[in-house]
Amino acid sequence: MRAVLPIVAAVSLTGCLAHFTGPMPGEPSGATYTEVAGARVRYVDVGRGPPVVLIHGFASSLETWTGVIPVLAKSHRVIALDLKGFGWSDRPEGDYSPAAEADLVWALLDRLGVGRAALVGHSWGASVVLAMALAHPERTTRIALYDAWVYADQLPTFFYLARAPVLGEAMFALWYDERPDDKLEHAFYDKDHIPQALVDAVEKALDRPGTRYAALAAVRGQRFEDVEARYRTITKPTLLLWGREDEVARLSEGERLSRELPNSRLIVYPRCGHFPMIEAAAASTRDLASFLAEGTP
Repeated sequence: MRAVLPIVAAVSLTGCLAHFTGPMPGEPSGATYTEVAGARVRYVDVGRGPPVVLIHGFASSLETWTGVIPVLAKSHRVIALDLKGFGWSDRPEGDYSPAAEADLVWALLDRLGVGRAALVGHSWGASVVLAMALAHPERTTRIALYDAWVYADQLPTFFYLARAPVLGEAMFALWYDERPDDKLEHAFYDKDHIPQALVDAVEKALDRPGTRYAALAAVRGQRFEDVEARYRTITKPTLLLWGREDEVARLSEGERLSRELPNSRLIVYPRCGHFPMIEAAAASTRDLASFLAEGTP
């Protein structure tokens, strides 16, 4: 208890983590936004053909897919977005669980007139994709998951501690933005080839209003123990793309997910960490495009 008291005192000094809605300083020019599910959401919508939706991971943005979008847009209508709480989208008060984010994505697709779509997710975004498929299997055509973060066993102690009221606020107020460069190094196999643009984007995102509030809410929403048993009921064709040296979502978890999803196959990329779309860009994008083409009439 004595060890916790300084933290509780610190959060009383820093104040509650604040949520935020509305335009933010430095927004990219020419970006497209729409209001869905109580949030102003940035998205891109390019190409023609069968729709495919790209969902980024935790503390990330649609820029994750910069190298993937032009390839897929040759034969698909590609929709990518900043999930609520991330990138340049709003950080409103409320629920940031995978199920809530899934509802937001489906609402965006309704707004865009998309009925059925292939769903692609990275890391924590994979949990959003699985929540989308569980909520609306009739609207889900295919699923592709990069280095999925979808199991309670993957959650670090920091995330479990953050579930506690006040303590979680203190932890995120004091430590959430510590050493983002070190965290990115943990996610890559080749530490010398981490894109500087990615490092800069992560650091700048930490300074946007409402970011700590949204991150804590998203962490508290990761109660995978309540839903992971249902993954076995998802029968849509599924491709799992995994970095062999991933230290964030380990290959053993990809093998587990491959066993539990009854209509899935797993592709593993050597000398690759948590971002195959960057470290194994050519191979993983080729494999994704081929997989999506299998479901194209």
